[in-house]
Amino acid sequence: MQLGKRFIAKNSSPYVIAEIGVNHDGSFEKAKNLIYLAKAGGADAAKFQCYKANTLACKNAPAYWNTSKEPTKSQYDLFQKYDNFGPKEYVALANYCKELNIDFIATPFDDASIEFLDPIMPFYKIASADITNLPFLRKIAKKNKPIILSTGGSTIEEIDLALKTLHISGCKDIALLHCILNYPTKNKNANLSMISALKNSYPDNLIGYSDHTLPCDSMVSLVTAVHLGAVIIEKHFTYDKSLTGNDHYHAMDKNDLNIFLSKINHTNFSNELFYGKKPIDPVVEKIKLLIGVANKKKPIPSESISRLNARRSIVLSKKIYAGEIFNEDNLTYKRPGTGISPKYWDKVIGMKALTDLEVDYILQWQDTRND
Repeated sequence: MQLGKRFIAKNSSPYVIAEIGVNHDGSFEKAKNLIYLAKAGGADAAKFQCYKANTLACKNAPAYWNTSKEPTKSQYDLFQKYDNFGPKEYVALANYCKELNIDFIATPFDDASIEFLDPIMPFYKIASADITNLPFLRKIAKKNKPIILSTGGSTIEEIDLALKTLHISGCKDIALLHCILNYPTKNKNANLSMISALKNSYPDNLIGYSDHTLPCDSMVSLVTAVHLGAVIIEKHFTYDKSLTGNDHYHAMDKNDLNIFLSKINHTNFSNELFYGKKPIDPVVEKIKLLIGVANKKKPIPSESISRLNARRSIVLSKKIYAGEIFNEDNLTYKRPGTGISPKYWDKVIGMKALTDLEVDYILQWQDTRND
């Protein structure tokens, strides 16, 4: 699978994505500096998150993160703080990445960003929360570029449906990332054994890991993931881990990235963990906790709030009246996932509204009729 400048196979050294996201705090100069730091740390790609608050979340969409670290209680309010970049800024950031010889990636979160990002990205990364957003998946797949799909909070059945949708819509090269939708993820919830489970369930796909655990001096979670077979590594990236807001508090910095890359070829680590030799490093107990015992990819209880609030529902994009037909002009998809899932998009299209419905209303089955 071609990812930017590298061809990745199942025995490759990991393709490393520094997930800048919106840790630039809305500052273009900080964004450029984070690209520079990602390159200096040895990352293959610098990745951003491309969204507008009004297309991503309804105004009443609640938080699904640790509010002691990021106190904003509304998704809309949080996203509005960091959505000031547009096509012009992303093109400039992509050009800066080209100057530094690091791949530029941005996760799209709406239809407009799929379009303006397409000319400046070598592949697409799709967030876990959009794994059931079938119309969105179709639009990305039609761009005929490789796709990396995170699977946080997902069942095997949901992953199967997403893969089928992407294949039918034109995408053939798809990698899957194990991920836990907790911000941050406790080590006991990391379930890195799900990397092996994904490898067994999807032997034809490359498997990687998107990490939300708190970084430590030895970068154990990422090193362990690589030794379990992850050939793509993604982790949030910051210029200052002491910051509490947004994704700074569970991100790595340049030094962490350097440490990780220096450790992935440490043979003693592999021998101690995987070949039964007596462990000589106390970190092994932490490794066992991170791996867990899961033998199947599945949601864990702590992800339930993320499945509910970070996923999308079918939402009214304009006011409609009783008896009007639902169509792609009056429907969209936004967070939270408390209404009809967009995996039922095709079923809803062509149905009629039972009552008058306001713009931004989260559609429920009781609002629809088939006659």
